[in-house]
Amino acid sequence: MSALRFSESVSARLEDGVLLVTIDNPPVNALSAHVRTGLAAALNHAAGTVEIAGVVLTGAGRAFIGGADIREFGKPPVEPSLPDVVGRIEAFDKPVICAVNGVALGGGCEVALACHGRIAVETAAFGLPEVKLGIVPGAGGTQRLPRLVGTLAAIDLIGTGRTVKSLDAMALGLADAVSAHPVATAASLVRQVAGQPLRRTGSLDVPPVDDDALDAAAAKVLAKSRGQSAPAEAIRLVRAAGGVDLEAGLAEERATFLRLRDSTESAALRHVFFAERAAGKVEQLEGITPRRIETVGIVGTGLMGSGIAVAALTSGHRVIGLEQTPEAAAAGMGRIAGLLDKAVQSKRLTAAALDACLARLETTADASALAAADLVIEAVFDDLAVKTDLFRRLDGIVRPDAILATNTSYLDPDAIADATTDPRRVLGLHFFSPAHIMRLVEVVDCAKTAPDVLVSALAFVKRLGKLPIVSGVTEGFIGNRIFSAYRREAEFMVEDGAEPQAVDAAMEAYGFPMGIFAVNDMAGLEIAWARRKRQAATRSPDERYVEIADRLCEAGRLGRKTGRGWYAYPDGVRTIDPNVTAIIDAARAAKGIVPRNFTAEEITDRLLKAMVDEGAALLAEGIAARPGDIDLVMINGYGFPAHKGGPMFAAGRHEERTA
Repeated sequence: MSALRFSESVSARLEDGVLLVTIDNPPVNALSAHVRTGLAAALNHAAGTVEIAGVVLTGAGRAFIGGADIREFGKPPVEPSLPDVVGRIEAFDKPVICAVNGVALGGGCEVALACHGRIAVETAAFGLPEVKLGIVPGAGGTQRLPRLVGTLAAIDLIGTGRTVKSLDAMALGLADAVSAHPVATAASLVRQVAGQPLRRTGSLDVPPVDDDALDAAAAKVLAKSRGQSAPAEAIRLVRAAGGVDLEAGLAEERATFLRLRDSTESAALRHVFFAERAAGKVEQLEGITPRRIETVGIVGTGLMGSGIAVAALTSGHRVIGLEQTPEAAAAGMGRIAGLLDKAVQSKRLTAAALDACLARLETTADASALAAADLVIEAVFDDLAVKTDLFRRLDGIVRPDAILATNTSYLDPDAIADATTDPRRVLGLHFFSPAHIMRLVEVVDCAKTAPDVLVSALAFVKRLGKLPIVSGVTEGFIGNRIFSAYRREAEFMVEDGAEPQAVDAAMEAYGFPMGIFAVNDMAGLEIAWARRKRQAATRSPDERYVEIADRLCEAGRLGRKTGRGWYAYPDGVRTIDPNVTAIIDAARAAKGIVPRNFTAEEITDRLLKAMVDEGAALLAEGIAARPGDIDLVMINGYGFPAHKGGPMFAAGRHEERTA
């Protein structure tokens, strides 16, 4: 039989009494209006055709259904709605089996839940990640999933938004079978159950579970949600599934979904979603082919260098780590192997993958080994003389077509590039520590960086599975420049009367995992101190300068590593230290400052304004390309709460509310 077409994205063919329906809506088969219309038409056709025993649903490409089309959020609804389509599938008189050929996320997972059977390829994945967009499942996920997998597993999956692979899904009861040929297996199942009573997920009873276990599961999820509304609402709905009928549960779920969809929290998380899609795109670079990067040289295998090495190894690259002595090279090998072993222990890496990584790793004190590298990243001490001398030496070692990258945090990469014979092949790759964990990489476009070098670096960072943000050259690039403004404003308020712990408490209440002074202690105070001393000679005498942090450093209070910084850390526990209070009081008295009180709201507003003002300056100078890039840097590098959307988004929403 020739192919049938039910919409621009839904087609089907009839094979031995089974209607094989394929969704083809690249890139991820999102549930756009034409997909929903096509599915409804396919069901209508199957219902009205006697020779059709049942239906198999599958996706084209690598996805089953990647979720709802969030571009439709905020627009007038188009019928049929997803809940209507899902309800129609579950109530259908003939068997509907899904052949999950790839990801089944969000609405895609809800479609799968409504089917009368779920066959998955081994590489498929199931998940309801709506909480990551500030919403809850809106087409039955919170009510059907607990009926299949139990309330505890449903709280975990929906409350965290995490995905599970096929074998785990089958163990949970979410998938019925795993098959290398899911469409054929699903079609066979259709023929097997046709004419028999069907297993409808919504008709199943939710398995009973102990209240204490429920409370513990909920508490575990909420502990990680840091003030977000959606996880708590998702847990409430999942728990309710055991005490109400399906119709009532679906009605409450839908009402909650619609309310959250229109919230600022959801708008913020959608902003982040779309900002990530735009990140790393440079319009004038479109069409330029990146260079092939397979072998990565890393100069320096300390904390940062070893983290970069692990990120490169686990993404399939060969790594050559260079150190000054054979002993240091051996120590670097041990550090890298240790990080890889930790990844195995935490099940982020298999033992076989560990062996493959180590087979692609070489550490050496022989600089000539870098001649094989396509890209060399320096991760040595952040000193301009050290780095420029290194780059001069690399000139005579690496191939002419190799890319050179500096991982500096504050130094001028243009000055480093100018130390080479060909600055066109030099750029910045500013990784964040720990580099094998943190997603963010600032890709610094230097004054003379060649376009294909920038394109190649962006492709490399994406292959690492990280988030590249392009930055122009400025001290501290995007992130550290804003962070410096944030820290400076916090110190102004402390000098004016706010206590460090009050500042930290206000920002933690806003959603930061740690306040600014606790972060400084964790990072160590000596790096910023050294930078301030370098700047002292050129600092304007008219510029306000707070000396409190200098006094702390002079007293040997360098942060957690010394057990004392802005706080004391007896037994590793952060504690208010009266000695710090005395240092602050003395600094205020020396300037004749009469301390005043600050409300939490005033603290938050002033610190956010400092970030936004610096962000606006970065945009005006062309250092950052778009506000969303700034938001992503602050979220992924500095702990700004994602559900607030980043400082630039939050400022825009504040202006809308006060206009």
